[in-house]
Amino acid sequence: MSSRRPTRGAARDAAGVVLPTRVMVLSISAVALAGLGFIATQGNDDNGPAKVSPAATSTVPPSPTPTTPPITEGPGGPVSTPSTPKPPKPVNKGKTTVVVFNNTNIKGLAGATATRAEKAGWNIFKTDNWHGSVDASTVYYGPKMRAAAKLLAADLDITRIKASFEPMNPKMLTVILTTDYQ
Repeated sequence: MSSRRPTRGAARDAAGVVLPTRVMVLSISAVALAGLGFIATQGNDDNGPAKVSPAATSTVPPSPTPTTPPITEGPGGPVSTPSTPKPPKPVNKGKTTVVVFNNTNIKGLAGATATRAEKAGWNIFKTDNWHGSVDASTVYYGPKMRAAAKLLAADLDITRIKASFEPMNPKMLTVILTTDYQ
């Protein structure tokens, strides 16, 4: 080895290239920020009540919402801003497809539960046995189906709902029953 120091950006021997310290610090910072962003965006998976920090609570009662939206001036004249968001669409049980799986040794549990859901107005696609492990009876839902999952869970007295995963069809509600289901 020679005692000469390599110049900035100069090639080294087989070990690689000399990287400036700023690039390494920037790279490490970017990875750390990405990790923090990932952790911060993870939502509540409906396993329990949402956690609220003490700073988020307030003893001041909320102010009443105005009955008429405020009017502001825009480039083309007065602009009305909405004061409340649109309510979600009502759930049409008859057009919402449901699959019921039995994850217990109790024969006929999926069929009996499907009949109960059908009597409540849900569209039952099929019943079958679930081969896998599920912690508790759960209604799984696909994109934009959370409200329907809550309603089906209430109709079947199931307390847990979660987003669906492979191999579930995201266009259907999937019920998996475990030994905790009565």
